[in-house]
Amino acid sequence: MISYIRGQVVRVSPTDATIEVFGVGYRVFIGAKTFSELQLQNDVLLHTAQIFREDSVSLYGFTDIEELELFNLLGTVNGVGPKSALAIVNQLGIDGITSAVATADDSVFKSVSGVGPKTAKLIILSLTGKLSISTSTLQSTSNSVLQALQNLGYLERVARVALDSALQQLPEASESELLKLALSELAATKGSR
Repeated sequence: MISYIRGQVVRVSPTDATIEVFGVGYRVFIGAKTFSELQLQNDVLLHTAQIFREDSVSLYGFTDIEELELFNLLGTVNGVGPKSALAIVNQLGIDGITSAVATADDSVFKSVSGVGPKTAKLIILSLTGKLSISTSTLQSTSNSVLQALQNLGYLERVARVALDSALQQLPEASESELLKLALSELAATKGSR
């Protein structure tokens, strides 16, 4: 197994790159985040997953090891191949996937091209409980937003209801997006009284 590759970027496109290592060019499939970090003629270290198929051997590379781990985890889900796993990681990112799994929101996965309703539900079922490290990130974000709402004068229970509603609407949202959405929820609730 090739677990990482270090070499010079000799060709790069949004979907793949060629990394030269001691005179041999390795084609590595990449996502948007990795693409944005690669520059021609620069040295790079990519954490890789080597995928064996009947008719091919492919490398999928990531500058972020957490993305690789998530890619490998998605690959264990029945019906999710390497291209689908890369598309999911590419489109949703670590936080988006973690949030969707934590809130059991399969619609987030259905938004990815090639992922149907059954596969989306299966991803949720398969990854639940396996993302403990990343779920702590979601918990930290939620706690920060909750604290910010309380600092603005909202009672904890009122702020928590608004935050839960915001998380259901946009589970992959950043901290600032969650805060804005929670505030708009609170404003709508206040206006309806």
